[in-house]
Amino acid sequence: MELQGLDTRLDQLAHARSAHPSHARLKELRQRSAVLDRELALARTALSDIQRDVDKAEADVQLVRDRAARNQQRLDSGTGSPKDLLALQHELVSLARRQGDLEDLELEVMERAETLAADVARHEASRVELDSLLAEAVGEQTGAFEVIDAEATEVASRRSLVAPDIGAELLALYDKIRAGSGGIGAAELTQRRCTGCRLELNQVDLSNLKNAAADEVLRCEECRRILVRTAESGL
Repeated sequence: MELQGLDTRLDQLAHARSAHPSHARLKELRQRSAVLDRELALARTALSDIQRDVDKAEADVQLVRDRAARNQQRLDSGTGSPKDLLALQHELVSLARRQGDLEDLELEVMERAETLAADVARHEASRVELDSLLAEAVGEQTGAFEVIDAEATEVASRRSLVAPDIGAELLALYDKIRAGSGGIGAAELTQRRCTGCRLELNQVDLSNLKNAAADEVLRCEECRRILVRTAESGL
């Protein structure tokens, strides 16, 4: 039964590893991370697009300013016919209106860019925070797994010392039964009851078990697990 106890503990440790709460925590964080990555990519793309609009708006305003400055310079110099100078004055008025409209558009685009930049900054801050949580969760999982794996290594080492004493044929039978019986290949007979299937044996089976040789391999007639007789078997 020592081998069965060791195998049971190995199964428990394997289950503890596979069902550890850190798996669910990391899954949830990684799902959040994937969503955040998409949101951040979209926010950066939107900011890049609006920045091109800002650059164009600034360039358009600068073109009008430059033309207005040249016209003002020519007007101030007095060079040209009265008709040309009057046309320059009219164009300056038109350019001033055009510059005002473009500056309003530039301001609107810049405000949108500021909003999008704030979105990017918020997502980037969330990215840093989430990366920290992920690193912390991975560290906690690693620490937990180190403890589980250390015990599993120790139990497996003890099993390797016990298994050879059983004999190859019996060990093969035990492993086969264990594989098909929920991880329990051998069970104690306690108070006339198989601790594997939890069923009480009938009187005929109990009599056969009682009269069996000490080295005979006994099987439960109900679950077919190897039965181990003890002082508490009730025989």
